[in-house]
Amino acid sequence: MSSTEITPASPPAFRPVSVAAANALSIASWLVPGLGYLLLRKWIRGALIVVSIFAMFFLGLGMQGQLFGVNGKNLLDILGWIGDLCNGLPYMITRIAGGGAGNLYTVTGDYGSMFLVASGLLNILAAADVRDVALGRKP
Repeated sequence: MSSTEITPASPPAFRPVSVAAANALSIASWLVPGLGYLLLRKWIRGALIVVSIFAMFFLGLGMQGQLFGVNGKNLLDILGWIGDLCNGLPYMITRIAGGGAGNLYTVTGDYGSMFLVASGLLNILAAADVRDVALGRKP
């Protein structure tokens, strides 16, 4: 046997991108949940985020949850609006289409509102994680 054995080539290591590109990926991931992971070829993470956020968002709407609008009078409404806005395009499209009026007189309506806010908060955390992954800070 010869002393030079052929070893299988290992996949190339992930190369971090520039800060501007990482910021662009983060914004894209905020607007379309999971898009940043998919562009980074993190297929499993991207699929988990897409399924999780859209499932929570549409379950919240299905439970007659309320999408918060801009309201400067009540601090809790402002925080709810920020949480909903973190959903990105799903929030904007639903608001433009007139959805998300909610029915807060039912128990499911209140839970639905919290599902909508929680999906937005998960989306913004995922967008921040996309930036870290793109910069090479995380695997």
